[in-house]
This record gives sequence, C-alpha cells and structure tokens, in this order.
Amino acid sequence: MTVRNLEFLFKPKNVAVIGVSERPNSVGAVLTHNLFAGGFSGSIMPISRNHARIGGIRTYPDIGSLPEAPELAVIATPPDTVAEIITQLGELGTRAVVVITAGFAESTEQHGAALTQALRDSAKPYLLRIIGPNCLGILVPGIGLNASFSHLNPKRGRLAFVAQSGAIVTSIVDWAMARDIGFSHLVSLGDMIDVDFGDMLDYLANDPETGAILLYIEAVTSARKFMSAARAASRMKPVIVVKSGRFAEGAKAAASHTGALTGADEVYQAVFERAGMLRVFTLQELFDAAETLALIPQVKGDRLAILSNGGGLGVLATDALIEQGGHLAELEPGTVTGLNQVLPATWPRANPVDIIGDAPGDRYAAAYNLLVDDMATDAILALNCPTAVASSTDAAQAIIDTLSGRPRIPLFTSWVGEGAAATARQLFAAHRIPTYQTPEQAVRSFMYLVDYQRSQEMLTQTPASIPEDLLPDNDRARALIQTALHEGRTWLSDPQAKEVLSAYGIPVVRSRQVKTPAEAASVAAELGGTVVLKILSPDLLHKTDIGGVMLDLEGPAAVRNAAQTLLQRIAEEKPAARLEGLTVEPMVRRPGAFELIAGIVTDPQFGPLILFGQGGRAVELINDKALGLPPFNMHLAQALISRTRIARQLQGYRGLPAVNLDALALTLIRLAQVATDFPEIAELDINPLLADEYGVFALDVRIRVERSGELPGDHLAIRPYPKELEEKIPLGDGRTLLLRPILPEDEPSLQKGFAKLTPEEIRLRFFVPMKTLSHVTAARFTQIDYDREMALVLTERGIPGKTEIYGVVRIIADPDNERAEYAIVVRHDVTAMGLGVLLMRRIIDYARGRGIREIHGDVLRENKTMLKLCAVFGFSKVAVPDEPEIVKVVLNLVPSPSVNRQETSTPLHLT
Repeated sequence: MTVRNLEFLFKPKNVAVIGVSERPNSVGAVLTHNLFAGGFSGSIMPISRNHARIGGIRTYPDIGSLPEAPELAVIATPPDTVAEIITQLGELGTRAVVVITAGFAESTEQHGAALTQALRDSAKPYLLRIIGPNCLGILVPGIGLNASFSHLNPKRGRLAFVAQSGAIVTSIVDWAMARDIGFSHLVSLGDMIDVDFGDMLDYLANDPETGAILLYIEAVTSARKFMSAARAASRMKPVIVVKSGRFAEGAKAAASHTGALTGADEVYQAVFERAGMLRVFTLQELFDAAETLALIPQVKGDRLAILSNGGGLGVLATDALIEQGGHLAELEPGTVTGLNQVLPATWPRANPVDIIGDAPGDRYAAAYNLLVDDMATDAILALNCPTAVASSTDAAQAIIDTLSGRPRIPLFTSWVGEGAAATARQLFAAHRIPTYQTPEQAVRSFMYLVDYQRSQEMLTQTPASIPEDLLPDNDRARALIQTALHEGRTWLSDPQAKEVLSAYGIPVVRSRQVKTPAEAASVAAELGGTVVLKILSPDLLHKTDIGGVMLDLEGPAAVRNAAQTLLQRIAEEKPAARLEGLTVEPMVRRPGAFELIAGIVTDPQFGPLILFGQGGRAVELINDKALGLPPFNMHLAQALISRTRIARQLQGYRGLPAVNLDALALTLIRLAQVATDFPEIAELDINPLLADEYGVFALDVRIRVERSGELPGDHLAIRPYPKELEEKIPLGDGRTLLLRPILPEDEPSLQKGFAKLTPEEIRLRFFVPMKTLSHVTAARFTQIDYDREMALVLTERGIPGKTEIYGVVRIIADPDNERAEYAIVVRHDVTAMGLGVLLMRRIIDYARGRGIREIHGDVLRENKTMLKLCAVFGFSKVAVPDEPEIVKVVLNLVPSPSVNRQETSTPLHLT
C-alpha cells in the first residue's frame, strides 16, 4: 500500500488514545497531555481501565465503549497487547493507528519478530495503516494534532520532516523552535512495518500545505516503490535528504574489483541522484538548504560573483566555491570598467570584488548595481567583516535599498561576527534575503541551489537517440549463463564472459581456450603476431596477482615454453586450484588509450547498479568511480561518466585526442541492458576497458552468476522499458505501424506531432488553447515511470525521436494502483481508420492486466467523438459538480492475471 487511508493519519476527525496514564513524565501521560494541549478541534477519546477520569477528562474503559469509531488511534500499551487492540479497532472501523510501543522488530529476540507479524496480520483485513511501532508519533501543527510524546509543540509551517528516529524528530523540533521554523508535518516512522518513506513521499508530494520535504533516512524499504515515489515527488517540490550510516564497517569484501569498490552509501548516492533529490550531510545543512530553496526558487548556473570589504573573506568564499564544484564568475569588461569608476584604485580588478575595508554603504550599493547587470554572473555573494571606519548595518541597509524594484539575480549575504553583524543579519532576514554567519555556509547554500537545479534538469533532459543496431543476441548470452548454472559454476570462464558481452555488441578481445602447451602453440601460430597467455581457473580470478598472465609472446615456441612455465608455477604456488587450461588471445596495443573499469554490482535492496571509473591494477587505490541505477539512456550514461575524476581527461588534454565518449556511453547502455535482462548476473567486471578516440575494447572480463527466481526487469529498482508491449499494426493502405511504450527519446517526435494537431483538437484534448508543447511538458509526457503510468505511441519503425507519431494513449495510476486517469489523442490525418478504438482497447487490456480497478477521465461535453468511443467500451458518465461543460467517464475493470500480448492483442487490419 502507499497513500491508501493515510488521510485518517494526518487529517482525522477524531482520535482515540490507548495507554493513558497519570504517572508524571510517563509516555502515556505526556502523550495524553500533548493531544489535549495541541489545539486539535476534533474529539479525543482516552481509554483506560484504571482511571475513570484523567486530569478532569472522562476516559472509556475499553474500545467497545467508545461513542464512535476513531479515525485515528494512538497506542502506548505493552507490546503483547497491541495486535489484539488493532483487531478491535479494525472491527470498529478505525483505519489508521500510531503505535508508540517498542519491543517489536527492533528486538533481536524471536518473540519481537512474531509480535511484528501479528501486527501486520491484525491490520491487513481492514486496510488499517500503521505508523511505528517504536516511534515518537506524528505531529500536524496545521490542525493542532500532536500525537507524540515530544517535549515541544512545533509551529505551523510548510516544511515536512520525516525520520525513522524519534530522537532526531525531538531534536529537530527543539532546534526549529529557537529559529522560528514551522512544519506542516513531523513524522517518526519507527520500525516501518507498514507506512514507510515511499508512502510518505507520495502523500506529501500531493499535500498543498507542504512546500518542501525533508527526510532523515537510516534505511529504505520497498526499493521500487521508494524510487517511484521519490522521482514523482522531486518533480513537484524540493526533496532534501540526510542519509545516516554513511560508513558501513561491516560490508563484505566482494571477490571482484567491482564489488570491492562498492559501499552502501555509494548506492544511496546513486539512488538520490537518479531520483532528483538533493542530498546533504548534516541536520544544519538540511534546514539551510530548505530555507534557501524557500527564499530563492532557482538559479541559472554556478557562476558566483563575490563582493567583499575584506580580501580574506573573499578568499575563504572562493576556496569553498571551488571545493564544491562551483565557478567564479568571469566579469564582463564593461562591468570591470564600471567598477573602476566607483571603487578605490587599489581594488584587484577581478572577482572576488574587494571594495576595501573602509567601504561605506554607498560603495556596496554602487558595486552591487554593476554586478547585478553582469550577464556572466548567475548569483552574487555579499560579504562584510566589521571595521571601525564603516558601519556594517549601513552597508546592509544600502544593499536592501538597492534591491527595491530592480530585476535581480539571486543574492546571498554573510555579515561575519556579532553585534552590528547580528543586526545586519536580522535586517536581511526581515526582507527575506538569505543570510549566513560564515562565507562557507553562504557558498554551500548557493551550491544547494545549483545542485537542485541540476537534479531538476536531469529529470527533464531529453536524451539523444540510440542507434537501432543495439539489438542483442539475448538467446546466445542466456545459453552461456544457463550452462554455467547447470554445471554448478558461479563464475563464467573468460571466453564465456567475453562471449556474453559480444552478444550485446560490446567489443572484446577474443580468447581461445586450450588444454596443453602444444595446443597453445598451435593457436598462437594460427593467430599470428604477439599474443597473451592466461591461466584459466575458476579459483584464480585475479590472475595478475599470482603471475597468471604472460604478455608479448611471439611465435609458437615462445608460447609453448611460456605455457609450460605458467602451468608449473600455478601447480607449485596454488596446488589446490582447479585448472581448466589456458587462454590465448591477441596482444592488443592501443597507445594512448585509457584503462577504465565498467561493471555490474548487485545491491541486496536496490538490485543491480552500473559502475564506471578509472581502471587498471591500482583501481582500488585510485578509487575513482561512480554508480548509476539502470535502465540507462545516452543522457544517464554520459552523466555517470561525468561524475568521475577521470572524465575531464577523457575529453582530451595536452595533445591527446578526446575519447569517443559516444562509444563509451553506448557500452554503459549495453551493460545496463545486460543487467536488466539477466537477474542471474550478480557481478560483472570489465577491467581494463580500453577507451580512445576510436572506441572501446574490453580486455579482461569476469562474470559471477547465481540462480534467481525473478523475471527479467523485476529485479530492478526502476521498471525498465516493457518491450513485450511492442506490436506491429498493419493498416488497410499497406503500411505497417508500430505500437510501443513511449520513450524519453520520443520528445522531438511528440512535439512535431503536437504541431500537426489542429487548434480544435488541442482544445478538446487539453481544454485550453496551446500553440506549442513546451520542453518541460513534453519531457513529462515522455519520461514516465512505467511502474505507475503507461503511454503507448503509434509510430513508424525507426529511431525514436526521428519518426512520426500518429497517436498516443496513456494512463496515470494512483500510487495504490487502484484507479487510473486516461488520455488519448489521434492525429486528424489518420482518423476513420479505427486507430482510436485500437489504442483504447490496448490501454484497457494493459490496465486490467496490471490489476487496476478503474479507468476514468474528464471529457468536454461537446466532444461527441470521445464520448462515443467511451460508450463503445462501456464507460459510464458522471456529471462534474460546478463544471457543466465537463463529463466524467468511468470504466470499472475486473482484475485478471497479467496480460500476455500474444493472447489478448489480435492484430487488426485497419481501414
């Protein structure tokens, strides 16, 4: 479940509290006091067997004696009693509970696990939602609900804060009260046996009272649900996250380089980046980021101009900026000329702009006026250190006065010190200008905006089209993997591993397997030139570590002698190793090529991830790598490459040509497809992957496999492109179109198709006149989450983004996958061919197969064609209150097993 019945948690009309107490400072006593003192306008019903009244308030002896069913119940009773209480509440009609009680899943005892399961079993028949157990509770200041044992009642605001830890929530409440920060929601999730971060993201993303979502995460459950919810929420409002437990001391060392390079925190970093969330590392940074985003919604770029009355402050700010990946703005010549006229002759004529320690307010204002018009500047940071010859307060006021009525780029301020500096900061705060105690804090907040803007661009960037020739030989690769599993092997042999990559179009050096030195000599003679000889053993994965590789061997005799030496060495040094023979392969010489590493690593929670970085023998020491969640497109692959230190070298330097980055990105896309297609691959390691201006070449490959009961794609945290929905549609005029799920690469084609719609078609579809389909809207329509929505396009065969789109039908399901809204458009030049019927039939089949119970949509009453189409499929019509021009159409579906395209989609010969 996701948002189902969460409204009873956060907007209840009445509340029951079970486990009240008169004992001072007990959880029950504090809980009861907070509920009554919070200002909640609904009825509060305390339940106590021992007290008829508590604090002058009537109590009820048991759940059965309550005058009405509570929409929300708060439980603070011994753990053995909670499951039965939930059963009684469910029978009465309660749909949400907060379990404060500890002693469940967090306990190492088997009894605690049994109690946890009992809670789930008790709630399930009633669709009753549980927060907790082992939690502080929930607070919704907007309605005066304080169902917690927090020591303070927070102010109302637009920040939502969600954490597992109750101690973190109380600390945040205490911290925020001193800074006059308010909240829409404060939620302690505790053990998360039901409501988790994914559920909260879905709920808060659609909550109009919440402007930003702050998360303190220790762990995530239900990876795919979390990813879907996080990606959806991040498109709607800022989502800022602190992840604790960054250093996992107990992580197991994996057998290959790829596994050894991966830690839990790096996986979470990849998750947050893919979801478009802004990650920070401390609670202070969490609120700084939230406050900054509230005051300054966006910034155009990372070029910062620094205005200061002290050179030292400017240097500190510059160091912080460069360290965090920002850039000093290079001032335009006209700006420098203007500054020459208003600043002392000793100013440095560069950014940072040091206006000298005696700068009065009018000098600050004059310099600021010039910087704000500089087209090479994205934001300004004004700094001030107190001096005896100029007023810090006057300087602040001068800048504030200058801002009035002027077009402005974002301004950040840091008046350092106390006394006058504190007064200046108060002035800035009163005028909603971001202000910070230190230059470093100010720079960090600027970079929050930059990082957030980049993450939003990542969510809407149109990827380049991928060539059509990326059609892997899936059957060949699967046969190799299944053979290894059937033989009981966990590692594919070197030739087999390379054959898997070759089946997916990744260039590899071909290996020939031999048993004896004589066979090695014969293969060397056949290959010609210099060759490489390697030991072949499932027990010796890192062959170079034990001298299992011999290079630059020329001629059969040299190869025969080397093979004899190699076999003898291994027999003496590794007598227990199982030897399968040797491999002979051509010696590859690529002068100037970079040694990279690429691979697949599997996280137990988020599934497979793609790893990329600098390779070679010292790969662990260099430790330059990045992780990304599949599936990939060109943009995501290029973004993964850019997050490594070696990325700058790959672009060419000191006379070396740039690497063929498109070929490198395509290799990562192919690897992501391998990860998608084979849940059996637990680990894949290409090291080195040679890359130069001509392309890439895999020299050494290792693949570890294990049996998996999952279907291809089900093991990913993000549902991949559902290729099984592709279908050829023959038309009566002899043409054949392709019906397939939409792709991010389709954006240009979608915009071109929109341009061919008539104004009347646009109005009937969108209800308002639109001249163009903007990039942001088109990106939202094409970059969909296949786990929650589906859009089928009727198009020509060819490269996505370069073909015509004739029609689109889509559904967007609610997070519970219960109800879905549909939309459809067919171009006027292909109407009267039955395509509208076809598209509706296919999307209804798909929705039914996904278990969706209802499809609905809003249709203009004058749109007779659409209403007739809906009637064909049995939609009912419902009037929309206060909107007589709109008809709501609803189709109830009978759930069925997942739809098989071959069984349900009979090809139509359309005329």
